[in-house]
Amino acid sequence: MAKIAVKNLKGKKVEEIELSPDIFEVKANDILLHQVYVALHANRRSVIAHTKTRGNRAGSTAKPWRQKGTGRARTGSVRNPIWRKGGVTFGPLNERNFKKKINRKMKKQAIKMVLSGKVSSKEMIVVDNYKLENSKTKEMARSLENLKISKKALLAFSLKEKDSMKNSRNISFVSNITTDSLNVFDMLNNKYLVISKNGIGDLEDRLGEKMKAESKK
Repeated sequence: MAKIAVKNLKGKKVEEIELSPDIFEVKANDILLHQVYVALHANRRSVIAHTKTRGNRAGSTAKPWRQKGTGRARTGSVRNPIWRKGGVTFGPLNERNFKKKINRKMKKQAIKMVLSGKVSSKEMIVVDNYKLENSKTKEMARSLENLKISKKALLAFSLKEKDSMKNSRNISFVSNITTDSLNVFDMLNNKYLVISKNGIGDLEDRLGEKMKAESKK
């Protein structure tokens, strides 16, 4: 089993815990990781670009002038795409769907791979808890300095520690998430993953398939 140091918010090592090899020692599969990351990114995409077709444009439906005899080019509507303020041909519409489906097993396996990568590259930091003497952003920022974190970091909180999320939400390089929502997209978009001992326990309950199988027996 892999071992990792547990630190307090002053940056000092308090103890050492063992990590489940089924979750934190999983071999990476770049193709699977890429597939899951792209799907999560697509599912977060909001469809903003939208153009109006000739049917959506305001204007008369009457023919501007007769078909023949005027010397002008024939036309049937002031809303045709060739005219100024007319409709757009083949423009983007907000009805587009970018959603991609990924099954649960793939998502779980991808999360395990990223967690394993964070552990092996020493980019996962485990703290004993998130309790501060004074619930202030300054104190949390100081704690991150003690942990030598200055780049983008994802702080994962267990549901019991949810109230502590307010202490770090105004720090520019920090993102907050609960352990039940931890995903590949957010972990790969941040350099460090900071998690508490309670959070590790939540992850092992959520992702530990062997432990669940043994408990059923």
